[in-house]
Amino acid sequence: MTLVPKQEYLVLLIGDAGVFGLSLWATLALRYLELPSVELYARHLVPFALLFVAWIAVFFLAGLYGRHTRLFRSRLPLAIFYTQIVNVLLAALFFFFIPAFGLAPKTILVLYLLVSFALIYLWRVSVFTRLPTLLAGRKPRGVLVASGPDARALAEEVANDMRYPFEFAHVIDTARVPPHEVIERACRLAAEDDMTFLVVDFSDKAFEAARPIIYDAAFRKKRFVIVDIVELYQEVFDRVPLSLVRYEWVLASLNSSRAYAFVKRIVDVAGAVILGLVSLAAYPLVALAIKLDDGGPVFIDQVRVGRFEEPITLVKFRSMTGNDRGEYGAGGRTALKVTRVGRFLRNSRLDELPQLWNVLKGDLSIVGPRPEFPSLAREYSAKIPYYNARHLITPGLTGWAQLKHDMHPHHGTDIAETKAKLSYDLYYLKRRSLLLDLFIILQTIRIMLTARGS
Repeated sequence: MTLVPKQEYLVLLIGDAGVFGLSLWATLALRYLELPSVELYARHLVPFALLFVAWIAVFFLAGLYGRHTRLFRSRLPLAIFYTQIVNVLLAALFFFFIPAFGLAPKTILVLYLLVSFALIYLWRVSVFTRLPTLLAGRKPRGVLVASGPDARALAEEVANDMRYPFEFAHVIDTARVPPHEVIERACRLAAEDDMTFLVVDFSDKAFEAARPIIYDAAFRKKRFVIVDIVELYQEVFDRVPLSLVRYEWVLASLNSSRAYAFVKRIVDVAGAVILGLVSLAAYPLVALAIKLDDGGPVFIDQVRVGRFEEPITLVKFRSMTGNDRGEYGAGGRTALKVTRVGRFLRNSRLDELPQLWNVLKGDLSIVGPRPEFPSLAREYSAKIPYYNARHLITPGLTGWAQLKHDMHPHHGTDIAETKAKLSYDLYYLKRRSLLLDLFIILQTIRIMLTARGS
């Protein structure tokens, strides 16, 4: 039994394609004030089918295939509207430059923008989030046996969002319930006919004592599954629950195949060579802009912590009034300021172009945890459990934490935000693959095109 279906994104993509087709039909009906004939619909569907492929690619670049959390859905209206404006403009250019289809649907495109916005929003917010319940009827019910802030966050997320195809009928906080009562309540609940799963913290001492009895009670049923809360938490939040993992789990997550490492290195070298050569054309323009802005140096070099805690030297285009060395003292913040040109360079990620040389050398990978200053790394290692685990793989130009965590600290010390950032880095360590690397690269391109700050 899988609590969070793996085919969620495939269903979303197929649904979007279907809504595109339905929107076209509804648009034709509005345009001609009658139900469109099969011939009329087919005549428009042929060229529009080509556009649907491009539009889905635009949806992906716009981040619309991210996990549909409550925060994500709160941003959907504007995201869908702006994305559909881009798609309609692409369609207008398509029909202008390819007149072979004999269509110049100006009115249809305007109507399509309005119709598709309404139907896509309806599909994603009102239908997709309720789809598991609509298909399965009543949601599977289960019991959560765990404690701590991450366990509470998981319980609250599932309780407050109907998109999840399961629900916790009972939550047993092992920190507040005596061990003998954990055993008694968990066994009693697991034996109930409508309880089909148990989510537990396998490292919790209360569960360790209750495990044999709970297993015996649970496996007498025909349909029952026991799920590790750490794995379920990752499926829900795309990060690792730091309060629920142990060193053994972290160390077990570091293994990766030699084939993956070999192919990843080939991709790094090829990407660094191609992007490096292409980006050389931008160097004179960036250098001129920096000089005209404040007359300071064009490049800076910074020592960072690489794989196995070896120091590496990165070269960047200067984006601040000086060179940040990571020495912040008691205040915990740098006194340097981001320059006017530097703000643009950061938002577009152009300041990091010289680091492609580090990728070619092997100091960096294209994808991996971002390397930290030595002074900050020492402080975080002393105060944050498992922090050093991120140094066991090659750091990267971009990473999972950079995509998923907008509040990661810049040019200052921040323990709380670094913990959150680490939870995403550990997720990448656990699940790194060529497919995940490709996803991160494509999403980084999206961020660069939309100039979202880094």
